[in-house]
Amino acid sequence: MYLKNHLFLKVNRKMDSFDLSSYLFSKQKQVNRTIDEIIDQTTNSSVVVSAMRHSLLAEGKRIRPVLCIAASQAVGGRTEDVLMAACALEMIHAYSLIHDDLPAMDNDDLRRGKPTCHIAFNEATAILAGDALLTLAFEILSSIDLNPIKINDAVKWLRVINIIAKAAGYKGMIEGQIKDIAAEGNRIGLKDLEKMHALKTGALIEASISTGAILGNGSVEQIQQLNIYAKNIGLAFQVIDDILNVEGDPAVMGKDVGTDQVREKSTYPSILGIEKSKEFAKNLVNNALQALDYFDNKSDPLRAIAHYIIDRKK
Repeated sequence: MYLKNHLFLKVNRKMDSFDLSSYLFSKQKQVNRTIDEIIDQTTNSSVVVSAMRHSLLAEGKRIRPVLCIAASQAVGGRTEDVLMAACALEMIHAYSLIHDDLPAMDNDDLRRGKPTCHIAFNEATAILAGDALLTLAFEILSSIDLNPIKINDAVKWLRVINIIAKAAGYKGMIEGQIKDIAAEGNRIGLKDLEKMHALKTGALIEASISTGAILGNGSVEQIQQLNIYAKNIGLAFQVIDDILNVEGDPAVMGKDVGTDQVREKSTYPSILGIEKSKEFAKNLVNNALQALDYFDNKSDPLRAIAHYIIDRKK
């Protein structure tokens, strides 16, 4: 136990000098530039492409692609080996936001400080833009250059595609959204709430970290520890989202607050209260940090992101 705690303290001392702001800025810039290049490759200047750009290139945290890159680095991988997968994950996330904002679901007017896609364009265009981003993501994931063909690389990419498809599909995000809609106006318990958020928010976060670890050639043990980290920060992320919907600043967040209460949604604050929700989020982050005891300072970005999740204001 002493050795484990000693290692934990050593790693945290090293992390004191880690500059998360610079790291996030650098990785976000790489992701944004690559996404811009991907979208610019099309000669199609239709309204749906404009709608895709509107939502995809809006100011965002890029947490999922950054987590993918950071997970790869934690196991000794390189950013360039996972960058396209990271961009595909952001496209899937953007598609989910477009559809979540639709009148048939959350009916939101603002997203990332801009009019939501269906407000800026129209509902039909927003639906199609979301569909286009989802399919573009899998086009990218399945068109990685494997020449000269390496069987191991092909298997890794196939495994990644399978993991991301499950996370984005009816066993993941879609099921989580269905549960969220069904729970409006109905009081649900903590276990059901946790299951809902593990699907709606946690699934793609877990897939992002698994993708980075797999493409970074992580060992079985490393991937297992990162999965523990992912499950905890995925849930912590949603707990903080619930809290920010109560006490966040709309000007900072770029979207309305108080909407969960209006829609009579079950949230952590509505069940536990604000202070206990904050304590729960801190415990989840501590669990995530403990899972990183297995790693050296190459995982400092993941450690810093875990802290950022509970300290963020948007």
